[in-house]
Amino acid sequence: MTFQEQILQGIPSELPQKRSYNLEANHAPKRKDILSDEEKKLAIRNALRYFPKAWHQELAGEFAQELKDFGRIYMYRFKPNYEMYARPLKDYPAQSVQTAAIMVMIQNNLNPAVAQHPEELITYGGNGAVFQNWAQYLLTMQYLAKMSDNQTLHLYSGHPMGLFPSPKSAPRVIVTNGMMVPNYSKQDDWEKFNALGVTQYGQMTAGSFMYIGPQGIVHGTTITVMNAFRKILPKGETPAGKIFLTAGLGGMSGAQPKAGNIVGCITICAEVNAQAATKRYSQGWVDELISDMDELINRVQEAQSKNEVVSIAFIGNVVDVWERFDKEDIFVHVGSDQTSLHIPWTGGYYPVGTTFEESNRLIREEPQVFKSMVQESLRRHAAAVNKHAHKGTYFFDYGNAFLLEASRAGADVMAENKIDFKYPSYVQDILGPMCFDYGFGPFRWVCTSGKPSDLDRTDEIAGEVLTQIMKTAPEEIQLQMQDNITWIQDAKDNKMVVGSQARILYADAEGRAKIASAFNAAVASGEIGPVVLGRDHHDVSGTDSPYRETSNIYDGSKFTADMAIHNVIGDSFRGATWVSIHNGGGVGWGEVVNGGFGLVLDGSEEADERLKSMLFYDVNNGIARRSWARNKDAIFAIKREMARTPDLEVTVPNLVDDGLLEGLL
Repeated sequence: MTFQEQILQGIPSELPQKRSYNLEANHAPKRKDILSDEEKKLAIRNALRYFPKAWHQELAGEFAQELKDFGRIYMYRFKPNYEMYARPLKDYPAQSVQTAAIMVMIQNNLNPAVAQHPEELITYGGNGAVFQNWAQYLLTMQYLAKMSDNQTLHLYSGHPMGLFPSPKSAPRVIVTNGMMVPNYSKQDDWEKFNALGVTQYGQMTAGSFMYIGPQGIVHGTTITVMNAFRKILPKGETPAGKIFLTAGLGGMSGAQPKAGNIVGCITICAEVNAQAATKRYSQGWVDELISDMDELINRVQEAQSKNEVVSIAFIGNVVDVWERFDKEDIFVHVGSDQTSLHIPWTGGYYPVGTTFEESNRLIREEPQVFKSMVQESLRRHAAAVNKHAHKGTYFFDYGNAFLLEASRAGADVMAENKIDFKYPSYVQDILGPMCFDYGFGPFRWVCTSGKPSDLDRTDEIAGEVLTQIMKTAPEEIQLQMQDNITWIQDAKDNKMVVGSQARILYADAEGRAKIASAFNAAVASGEIGPVVLGRDHHDVSGTDSPYRETSNIYDGSKFTADMAIHNVIGDSFRGATWVSIHNGGGVGWGEVVNGGFGLVLDGSEEADERLKSMLFYDVNNGIARRSWARNKDAIFAIKREMARTPDLEVTVPNLVDDGLLEGLL
């Protein structure tokens, strides 16, 4: 059968042969054995409902074995035989450009060059899934191929509930992931209900089909690390020869060494999974691989002496690096961590003092022992960081729940008031006040033609638009504008494309709308093919996350999730092609609510109207919320927007003199 015929078929008409387990793939860790015997029967029953009854006897035993071996039923037998990657839009069987573009994005998210655990349909973060199993993938692609622009596909945590009639102006797909009744969002709840096959963790952009490989975060990481060095270095001094020490290369953390190279420092990124480190090295995202600690010490000292710009992946545990660097008196200028601590007990963080393989065994067979080892490792980790901080290291939490989980482990990470952490979140210190409050965030696009020439042209268009905006931009955002102009001009040279022809760029509402409109005009003229717009959920408005995206909200509302919910609803009727809302993402299940969108530019006047309406709201909803929280720069930004947009009228806070409150209580 051809690729198109397989897509249109959905669940095969004949039972495929059982597949052998792919030993060469980077598999997800085996999950905790958490279900009772009756619940395991329910999980198998749930899985079998996708298939004809005549197949049940054969599949029941197979699915039971998968559940025993992996803690989940992935349905490996039903993984399609065709190669998984984002094909040109024209290669997909579809009734519309809109739905074909969604198919492009789904396949890009599952491309082995992009996805962390592609066999398990996990894109990044250890558990950030596009679907729970291969049956869901097959059915979803079939629905997308046959649906019209008067239907909407509703996805419940990867499960395609079905096609429902809807107007052409409605989103083509509605996605929810992990939306639980509030009392059922603890870590073991995810383990249980995901094992039952009734919910999944969509991370942020995985479950929204908007992940574009490590470059999806590389710009934000570049901005963060660049400004971290700006905070500590004398004006005019460059980061060359200065050290940025961090951990994680498996998913979005893989952006860190590339960002370090762009910033111009020495980056040391520790990764316990040799396969993940080697993958990033082969993709050109890290310059050197080192697995011996003595060799690492010598190489770093050499790089310092020569003021080098180099990125090094150390295959080993970052705790060992922090401790050894302290012993050798190697000064770390900037430090962080980007391991997946939102899932600390299931492979997101590997404890020091044991091997990667032994840790994976403990996760499955001795989970309580593993948990104790992780917490002891976090205490050691924090203690080592503290020693460096006393020497002058600037350490920031990269929103991966490092400080949160370290505090829960009893590590010395709390400030004197016993409420706050002693180290800031990168959003509190950098991205919040510098970017989010002004409306700047990770706008991204994908060229559905698959042509590098289309991406080159969109880079040029974006650069031209930003340069024009820069001429009249107020002083408050001149630095952000110039950083982004430099970024997009250098984007191709930095070789960031993995998978689809995609790009990311921090832009505000004005920049996003003008760039998108210029893209749409280029599509209309035939200069480029259709373009998919999106963003990271890690943005101005998309995410309510008290320890990351909204950590610089100080009016007490950072634990509320109204903004993210309003965002996805508001985007849906203002023109998004698809919208998504997730429980979890970045800092963990039950800790955050985040939403995203996709918008297809097909060159039509309708697309131009949609982009202007939707992108405006998508950004300004968040600025308005940040303004109401009394964030000074957000107040400036929303007042500026109201002055040039007559139909925008936002409630602005009246500021209180702090002295007025003294002595009242």
